Amino acid sequence: MEKGILSVGIDIGTSTSKFIISFLKLGRISSHSSLPHYDIISRNVIYESEIISTPIKSSDEIDTESLSKWIEIEYKKANIRMEEIKSGAVIITGETAIKKNADALLHYLAGHSGDFVVAIAGASLEAILAGKGSGASEHSNYNKGTIANIDIGGGTANVAFFQNGDAIGMITFHVGGRLIEINHHGKILRVSPALNPWLEERGHDVKEGQKISFPSLKKIIKELCSEMLDVLSGRLSITELQTLVHSTSLDKLPKIDKVMISGGVGYLMKEKPPSTFQELSTYNDIGPLLATELLGQLKNYPFEVEAPTQTTRATVIGAGMQSTEISGSTIYLNKDALPLRNVPVMTVNLTEENNIEEIISNSFLNGKEIYGEQEDLPFAIYIVGLEYHSYSFIKKLAQVLSSLYISIFPTATSLVIICENDMAKALGQSIQLVVKSTIAIICIDQIAITQGDYIDIGQVVNETMVPVVVKTLAFS
Repeated sequence: MEKGILSVGIDIGTSTSKFIISFLKLGRISSHSSLPHYDIISRNVIYESEIISTPIKSSDEIDTESLSKWIEIEYKKANIRMEEIKSGAVIITGETAIKKNADALLHYLAGHSGDFVVAIAGASLEAILAGKGSGASEHSNYNKGTIANIDIGGGTANVAFFQNGDAIGMITFHVGGRLIEINHHGKILRVSPALNPWLEERGHDVKEGQKISFPSLKKIIKELCSEMLDVLSGRLSITELQTLVHSTSLDKLPKIDKVMISGGVGYLMKEKPPSTFQELSTYNDIGPLLATELLGQLKNYPFEVEAPTQTTRATVIGAGMQSTEISGSTIYLNKDALPLRNVPVMTVNLTEENNIEEIISNSFLNGKEIYGEQEDLPFAIYIVGLEYHSYSFIKKLAQVLSSLYISIFPTATSLVIICENDMAKALGQSIQLVVKSTIAIICIDQIAITQGDYIDIGQVVNETMVPVVVKTLAFS
């Protein structure tokens, strides 16, 4: 029998939701003389639901009951029991993530999902997930320069910048297909409060209940697209367009060489450009017009447009697992802090020993933007780039890591560090001397991991090792 796991992916977005079950085939990719290391060698989607409109009770509340029933029905349609599912991911994105009962929905899903990655994806995390799903992250591994993935859904345009496979920053704009809803007569049904400041600043009188001409609406959407691209190209600074910028992890954006457009609006770029309100009536929103105008405006900017491998919002199909065992002789940990589950990983690339304070601080602040400020443990820190490390440097690194971590995450009770090279025990001991007994230290090394993965660290086994499970989000 093939070695693998059944994995479910549930994607709950601003406009639509999707349910998918996959078989993730696992294969051993390490030699028989080394510790076992498994990876996903194939992904086979065995069931895919229809895309549904995300059930909403009101403007600020998800219809949890309807969503729960839908999930139960989809399991039955797939002829798979929940207990057969061994892994998966539930991602709540866009404006859905800020609904007042999003936490209640998460608790339900966590109770019916087993060993899952369950995440409310804020704008920054959503941008990274979309960039991985569209192929932008992978593309940047084989091409020089910076590639920006612009993922445009119903409520926001989430942009992630990738270099060498890693996300180096994010910015999110109030640009989305459902920010203005309109019927086939040109009557405005709804204007998102998020867009009102920009509309007012630009002198556009767009209100619910009013009628608008098609040329007037087209002019507004064209201006919306061009101003977003002005910021991305550097023609406008972030501070000059604060009414359109939702959030950013960067003070200054990198020079972009290539762009990919994903999300529902990216998909609509393949469709015939609309010229009447009747042609917008399929969606009753500005999505098709936004796709047309953005495609046209891109020709005026020095970006090479690269086709994504996926356009509709990259669907998370599950969390694949690769496991290993780590010798207790190379690690340092506080046993009382274990086990730990579903801890996100943030990379700190220490290629310059003389600039570690700035590098670590920027990485911590970037992680805080992506994953939020969790009370006990915000994320695990993966340290890479150090080929040689003297004991004096390890002591300096311990001091910098400790002071910045305590300063930026004052409520944290644990600090998890993963070292690319064999230095975990020395670093862990040095950090413990700095922090005393205020924070539990877990420091491990030599496991295969990348930023965006999630890890589980189990209880100590036979007093010599700890099991570590690395969960890598898999996309269709």
